[in-house]
Amino acid sequence: MATVFTKIINGDLPGRFVYTDDEIVAFLTIQPMTQGHTLVVPRAEIDQWQDVDPAVFGRVMQVSQLVGKAVCSAFGAERAGVIIAGLEVPHLHVHVFPAYNLTDFGFANVDPNPSPESLDEAQAKIKAALADLA
Repeated sequence: MATVFTKIINGDLPGRFVYTDDEIVAFLTIQPMTQGHTLVVPRAEIDQWQDVDPAVFGRVMQVSQLVGKAVCSAFGAERAGVIIAGLEVPHLHVHVFPAYNLTDFGFANVDPNPSPESLDEAQAKIKAALADLA
């Protein structure tokens, strides 16, 4: 059975994408720790990060680094947080988000119901920042 991320990647569920290529996608989470919280996901369904082919993991991290630069630029953050948790969806994903302090690194602090406008704004800002980095 396809994961929720595969359903988003395939267009069966909505997603606010900020980056796509043949191997990797990045889209906003619906429960952000900070505005701009993005998930970087390989298209292939791989559950554990320890099991991913090193070349694919390298691409995931390369895109995570790019998204990290973009979220810092887009939201005026000095740092980008990065977390691989892997407990909520059995499909490798890297959380990348603007980080302002250590309390931003907590899933207990997510916004469970961000406004569509806030998500749309974040998507537009990140896409513009990525275009500036290209």
